[in-house]
Amino acid sequence: MKKAVFLDLESLEDLDLSALEAQFDSLETHMATAPEQVAQRIADAEVVLVNKVRLDADVLAQAARLKLVAIVATGTNNVDLDAAARGGIQVSNCRAYGNDAVIQHVFSLMLALHTRLIDYHLAVRAGRWQRASQFCFLDFPIRELAGKTLGILGYGNLGQGVARIAEAFGMRVLVAQRPGGGDKAGRIPLDELLPQVDVLTLHCPLTEQTRNIIDAAALARMKPDAFLINAARGGIVDEPALAQALRQGRLAGAATDVLSAEPPKDGNPLLEDDIPNLIVTPHCAWGSREARQRIIQQTVENIDAFRRGERLRAVN
Repeated sequence: MKKAVFLDLESLEDLDLSALEAQFDSLETHMATAPEQVAQRIADAEVVLVNKVRLDADVLAQAARLKLVAIVATGTNNVDLDAAARGGIQVSNCRAYGNDAVIQHVFSLMLALHTRLIDYHLAVRAGRWQRASQFCFLDFPIRELAGKTLGILGYGNLGQGVARIAEAFGMRVLVAQRPGGGDKAGRIPLDELLPQVDVLTLHCPLTEQTRNIIDAAALARMKPDAFLINAARGGIVDEPALAQALRQGRLAGAATDVLSAEPPKDGNPLLEDDIPNLIVTPHCAWGSREARQRIIQQTVENIDAFRRGERLRAVN
């Protein structure tokens, strides 16, 4: 293929791109692309590689040579799939490349909450261990995972992977019935599951059925000593309700890798500095070097398959 354009390489620029570059006579890369720059940058490209930049119907219609949009991510909501199909443009994406990284991050958060790791680290940095009356201090309650009940909302590859690790820690695993997911054997309605769990972890997509599904009423059904972990999508949790539950001691702690708007340039209720026992990480759960290199490899596979007239991970 002659020319490809990567519109938003940022977050992948430190990886080995040689296999990707070898697919084309010319690969033009941009760290980021503003909406008003898209049409001009893809005007003569046969392949467009994109992470989050939006490709709407108007932009696609102007790209007369475009044959393939390779989404270097799983989500496809930034590309008008129907318009692409009408224009004879195939769209592919990447899948399950970050499972191991996300599962690892979930347990990093879960363990940090149970061991109060950040509180102890900050206390040592503040000199409190140095002033202790004995060899240790135990000012923050430490809890074990063994024997606790983990509730999982969203039981695809990620949810199942979290369940396997949880069982290795000696946890009991319950799986929630996801709204809109259809009845499945062995799954428990969410309202029945919430009062039973010591930890609730979220791994479902953001849909109209799951938006703000963990709201004030759901949080009120959880034990006051339970933890909530969200490595799915920010909109699944009612953020003001979670902040209030933590402030009022109606939940023992929470950790989230996602917020409803990212980056949170206009602030967010979960970024206030008076919320106790809350860990927020910057949507980095997926971002291990290994996972990011896998996303490049999958993109190469998708492009190579398209060249051979095959449909690999095609979404339209």
